[in-house]
Amino acid sequence: MRFTKMHGAGNDYVYVNCFDEPMPADPAELSRRIADRHYGVGGDGLILICPSEVGDARMRMFNADGSESEMCGNGIRCVAKYVYDHGIARREKLRIETGAGLLTLDLDVRGGLAERVRVDMGEPILEPAKIPTVIAPAVGQERIADFPTDILGDALTAEGRAADWQARCELSPGLTCVSMGNPHVTLYCRDVAAVPLEIVGPQIECHAVFPRRINVHFVQVHSPGEVTMRTWERGSGITLACGTGASAVCVSGVLTGRGERRILAHLPGGDLELEWNEADNHVYMTGGATEVFSGDWPGD
Repeated sequence: MRFTKMHGAGNDYVYVNCFDEPMPADPAELSRRIADRHYGVGGDGLILICPSEVGDARMRMFNADGSESEMCGNGIRCVAKYVYDHGIARREKLRIETGAGLLTLDLDVRGGLAERVRVDMGEPILEPAKIPTVIAPAVGQERIADFPTDILGDALTAEGRAADWQARCELSPGLTCVSMGNPHVTLYCRDVAAVPLEIVGPQIECHAVFPRRINVHFVQVHSPGEVTMRTWERGSGITLACGTGASAVCVSGVLTGRGERRILAHLPGGDLELEWNEADNHVYMTGGATEVFSGDWPGD
C-alpha cells in the first residue's frame, strides 16, 4: 500500500490515496499500527483520501488509538494540498467532505504546488448537548463559557499536586466548551509550559461530563490578538498542533472577553491564523501544509 507522510504545523498523519489504493479492510487497526512511532511509520493517526459524491474528495480521519474522528483542521489542509499537487483536482478552491460536513478550502499555490490553505471551518457549535457535554449552563445562559472548573473534580488534581501546578501556571477557574464538528474544552492560564499536560490531559479527555471524550487545550493570552496554546488531542495524546482546537480557542476567546475575532495562535508545531467572522458566523483557519515523504506499507 502506497502512503504519504504529511504534516500541518507539526500535526502529522499518514495519508493514503484511496482513489488509487483499495480501501483498507480495517482502517482502525491500520491506524494503530501505521501511526506507531516505534514500529510503524509514525504519526498522530491515519487519514484516507477517498472519492466523494458531493466534493472533490472525502477525508476519513483515524486517531493513533484507532478511533475515528469527525474532522482535523491541520489534516484537511494536507488533504487539500495532496488533492491539488497530485492532480486529483487542479482547482485553487476545493470542497472536501468530512464527518463534520462539506468544507471549502482556498489554496495559495506557488510554483505549481499548494503552500498555504485557508479553510472555512464552518459555524461553531455552542449548544451543550450538541458539543456534547452534560455540563449545564447557568440559568439564562445557553453556552458553557468560563464555567467553574470545579465540575472536573479530581481530573485537575494531577495526582494530588493540584495546588502546586495550578498555582505555578495561574490556572483560571473557568472552562469553555465549543464544537467545531468535534468537541473541545479550553482552559486559560498564565503559563502553559507549567501545565502537566501528560497527566491532566487524559483525565479531562475521559471525564464523565464529556460523553464522547474531548480535546483539551490550555491557553496563554499575550494580547487580545495573540495566544499560545498546548493540546491534548482526543485519541492521540499530546500533539504539536490542532486546527479545530485553534478554531475553538478563537471562539472561546471571544465568548470570554479575552480575545478578538482575529488572532494569531502559536502552537508547538507552528503558527495558525484564525478568524471568527461576524458576518457569516464561520471560523476561518489559515496555515501551511507540508508533504514529507512517501513509501510502501507491506501488506499482511
